[in-house]
Amino acid sequence: MGMSRTAPARRLRLGLPRRVFSQVLLMQLAIAAGVTVLATGLFLAPLSNQLDDQAMRRALAIAQTTAQQPQIAEDLQNTPYSVDGPVQREAERIRKATKAEYVVIMNTKGVRWSHTDPKEIGGMVSTDPARALAGEEVMEIDEGTLGRSARGKVPLRASDGTIIGAVSVGIAYDSVRARLIHAIPGLLAYAGGALAVGALAAWIISRRVQKQTRDLAFSDISALLAEREAMLHGIREGVVALDRAGRVRLLNDEAQRLLGIGDEAIGRSPDEALGAGRTADVLAGRVTGTDLLTVRGQRVLIANRMPTDDGGAVATLRDRTELEQLGRELDSTRGLIDALRAQDHEHANRMHTLLGFLELEMYDDAVEFVGEVVGDHRATAEQVTEKIEDPLLAALLVGKATVAAERAVALWISDRTRLPDRLIDPRGIVTVVGNLVDNALDAVAGKPHARVEVELRAEGRTAVLRVRDTGPGIPAEHRELVFTEGWSTKKPPAHGKRGIGLSLVRRLAERQGGSATVTEAAGGGAEFTVVLPEALAGPDLEPALTAPSAAEDATGNAVEEESR
Repeated sequence: MGMSRTAPARRLRLGLPRRVFSQVLLMQLAIAAGVTVLATGLFLAPLSNQLDDQAMRRALAIAQTTAQQPQIAEDLQNTPYSVDGPVQREAERIRKATKAEYVVIMNTKGVRWSHTDPKEIGGMVSTDPARALAGEEVMEIDEGTLGRSARGKVPLRASDGTIIGAVSVGIAYDSVRARLIHAIPGLLAYAGGALAVGALAAWIISRRVQKQTRDLAFSDISALLAEREAMLHGIREGVVALDRAGRVRLLNDEAQRLLGIGDEAIGRSPDEALGAGRTADVLAGRVTGTDLLTVRGQRVLIANRMPTDDGGAVATLRDRTELEQLGRELDSTRGLIDALRAQDHEHANRMHTLLGFLELEMYDDAVEFVGEVVGDHRATAEQVTEKIEDPLLAALLVGKATVAAERAVALWISDRTRLPDRLIDPRGIVTVVGNLVDNALDAVAGKPHARVEVELRAEGRTAVLRVRDTGPGIPAEHRELVFTEGWSTKKPPAHGKRGIGLSLVRRLAERQGGSATVTEAAGGGAEFTVVLPEALAGPDLEPALTAPSAAEDATGNAVEEESR
């Protein structure tokens, strides 16, 4: 068991180290050493050839100088070969003076008249002298009786130019090799210096790689990349990475779904990929903060942006549409509870009054009182329904009137209100009107003579919605900000942030080619106007039974956020 556990560790120690720093350093050193050896070899090869060429030229020059002496040619013709002959003596003098290995003078038959070894005088030369005897000058590296040498051969001519023999001069090859070996230490010193510089550069590069990779192994880096890809595309949160130039360099699957874009956005700026708007501003960093609200299409998103060390940034996106819908439903429920509480309170007061009439046996007054109460309620409902034929919208305003009465606010339906039962998207209209009425009720709450007036009318197939209040109004410099996502002057509700309702109202209007604006109402206060083209079906067409609108999907039946 012990051997089975330790064997892998031994194999690991014998292999490459796992740390990136060590692996890169070893690879860099191996490359530097290889380049040094290769460069040294490439330098030594031509150096050896150069030394050989120099030796052969030197041998040829000595041979040429020897052959140009007329006395040697004359002695070759007039004296026999001899150990003590004039040709041998002159050849030896030249050999010693030039430090050549040998100086051999021969006749046309290749018989030596001189040689370093006296025993060889009178013998035939060991190499073929035919080319020199034919008049050529020869340089070569060859093997002779004295071993390997650099050799030069030239023809020996008489005074009339006739070739009478040849001169062969050799320089010992060992002397050439000695020069080469003598040059190697200096060359190795240069190579060692180059290797040291390469090792230092390798160490610096390795340290930088170590810092950038945090000393992880290559296998760990590969695993991290695989895990990052799986995590980025598996999490249910959108991730958008931007480079230092502000261009999108990564989008995970959830970000593509939430933003409604694809891989074509890679390499483009948020403005180019998404178009101008708050979402692009948040991703580009022009809007700062945490948990920033933004609306993209039908979705309410929460965005956070964090800069990275390389000058880029990573933005995360969370889909808050469902949470926002639950918040709207909670607000709607709270509004219904408020309305029921108001009705219950009013009903209790009326029942107490009725009980008093009965206990006092004032039966006629009791009957008259019941008639008045029923008549008032019927009058309010009839006033709304005769001007607004759509039952959903009429029910909304009847309920809002009850809430307004409880808050001591007069909710009036303008005499100009006329809205037939031909709405194409009644729930979308309920979203807009409910949001504007709630904003107005909040604005006038607690103020004397508080009043909210609602005007809904049809102009052909266009619906024009106006809500006026007697509140403090909205300064001119803030009249566009109220429609900005996330902008609000009120404390956030328990379920989330404010500043979404009016933004969605404008988006709903703009998606239908309309508009949402705010101005100062006559007599003070604010007047919100929403124009919705093609909001009504033609007179001869039935209104479409549509599913909840985009805004309704995102916000529930009645958006009650305040953006002022």
